Amino acid sequence: MNERVQTTLQEIFGFSQLRPGQLEVIEHLLGGHSAAAIFPTGGGKSLCYQLPALLLPGVTLVVSPLIALMKDQIDALRKKGVNASRLDSSLDLEEYREVTAQLRSGELRLLYVAPERFNNERFRESLRNVRISLFAVDEAHCISEWGHNFRPDYLKLAGFAREYGAERILALTATATPPVLEDMCRAFDISTGHAIRTGFYRPNLEIDARVVDASTRDGALLEAMRESPPGPAIVYVTLQKTAEAVAQTLADAGRPSRAYHAGMKADERTRIQEWFMASNDAIVVATIAFGMGVDKANIRAVYHYNLPKSLENYSQEIGRAGRDGEPSVCRMLACVDDVNISENFIYGDTPDESALRSLIAEIFSFGEEFDVSLHALSADHDIRPLVLRTLLTYLELGGYLQGGTPFYADYQFKPLQSSTEILSRFEGERRDFLAALFRQAVKGRSWFSLDPAQAAAALNTARGRIVAALDWLGEQKLMEVRVAGVRHRYRCLQQPTSEEELAAALHQRILQREQAELDRVQQVLDLIRLDGCQTNALARHFGEQREQPCGHCGWCLRGKSKLPARESASISEDIWREACELQQKRPETLRSSRLLARFLCGIPSPRLSKGKMSRHALFGSLEKVPFGDVLLKAERDCGAFRPPST
Repeated sequence: MNERVQTTLQEIFGFSQLRPGQLEVIEHLLGGHSAAAIFPTGGGKSLCYQLPALLLPGVTLVVSPLIALMKDQIDALRKKGVNASRLDSSLDLEEYREVTAQLRSGELRLLYVAPERFNNERFRESLRNVRISLFAVDEAHCISEWGHNFRPDYLKLAGFAREYGAERILALTATATPPVLEDMCRAFDISTGHAIRTGFYRPNLEIDARVVDASTRDGALLEAMRESPPGPAIVYVTLQKTAEAVAQTLADAGRPSRAYHAGMKADERTRIQEWFMASNDAIVVATIAFGMGVDKANIRAVYHYNLPKSLENYSQEIGRAGRDGEPSVCRMLACVDDVNISENFIYGDTPDESALRSLIAEIFSFGEEFDVSLHALSADHDIRPLVLRTLLTYLELGGYLQGGTPFYADYQFKPLQSSTEILSRFEGERRDFLAALFRQAVKGRSWFSLDPAQAAAALNTARGRIVAALDWLGEQKLMEVRVAGVRHRYRCLQQPTSEEELAAALHQRILQREQAELDRVQQVLDLIRLDGCQTNALARHFGEQREQPCGHCGWCLRGKSKLPARESASISEDIWREACELQQKRPETLRSSRLLARFLCGIPSPRLSKGKMSRHALFGSLEKVPFGDVLLKAERDCGAFRPPST
């Protein structure tokens, strides 16, 4: 081992030796090469950039979607005497300036940011003259739109790395299949010889899928817990309401359990996570949001109450068990009734081609420079927010648009002193400006509302001055200030030759993603039904070849599982007649076969929510029928009931 690496490893990080794969990655980076690290959860990916950051000149820029992980790593690094910081929305103006000053001066060794930070023009400008020795991208599988957790902002990272002259790139992930790894290496220009994959297989994990009925699943979960080694556990579910119900069932059975999901307030989720981290027997019943960045070594069991979304999600989630190397159980309660729910999430992300045509027409009618509310665009064109962001990213990468810094359209403030007291602190033009600004605000019960753009026009001044003034008054504790109504800036670089053709091409791309996600659900079912070692099959999915059966998966212990085929419920003619009549009455809301199918299968969409259709008695009336069957019938029959065009 390189002497500098050994010294830094021992003196700063307190380790005597590196884990498998770490040395190869670090040596590639110190040799001036970009690299990829595909290590299992808990395999030591973070050291692969933290250690080189201390041996390379310039700054190491770490891009990660996990804010909790950023905070934990920064706290740990600072305790070791390493100057590390982050830039995110939680920083006030003074903290932001301090971090950017250290970045420019070269004092900062590691800077952590979320991928969305690159949408901020001020941040991008602050990187112009900074030496970025290492550009580390955590969860790098998100760059692949054919991967399991695609995030549109990741698609632009490779371009930013080149634009700012990053000297080497490190792509890190725990869940890259061979095709996704190819995507990562191609995007970041990483030689395949510099992509280090350590083994997926972990001998201490008992991977087991047991087929259950929905009616007996709660009892099967309690039985599984009695059979498992004592200790902390995570139960993964699909829906928020399921998390609440299962947590209550476990609590009623005397198990210390709490629900965790995105519908909770942030401080409540934080309390639950802290409770879990401090306990030796806590059980969290969670949607997939829980566990990202949680570094708890003694989790003894991970249960999947519902089917995982994909093999990638499954491997990431079970990877949180037994990180201390002790025996741990990964039990999936496989119920074929879950397939409809899994598929409905996927179908709900696919907009109509007519929605894409209307979106494209509006976007390219705005002129050269414009700003938009993604919330409004989503509602107006019936496209889910994440899908909308993906489509706009496609337009950026296609050379049609250039994104700018988002801004807030609406400000609200609550004075903590009287306006007379606040104004008495100023003189002359500044006092007159603030007095005029206050007169532009509209008073509510206790908060004033202000549109900075309208106020700027009325006062014949720059919007930036108004925002700066409100921010300053907030920092001085003269008023509470809060913002809302985020808008996104764009510049139109070129008009499409044909808006129709562009919309059709985008629709085909979205349909391909839909099919890829449906295939992922099928891969989970195939693993459950597999007549062979399931551990080896899962390892093979991630590019690792194992010859000998593991001896401790469900197949090795009990043989092949018999997961029944999904039974398709019939479509009631009475329900269908009512649905078609409703479509005639509400053509503005149920104007297409896909929207009608969504409505009947209980899949929400912006248009259905806007029309308050989720409260209708027919909403979800065919939720037990596969979406594809309902869509096929709607496409066949709906023409007979389609209202005449106006």
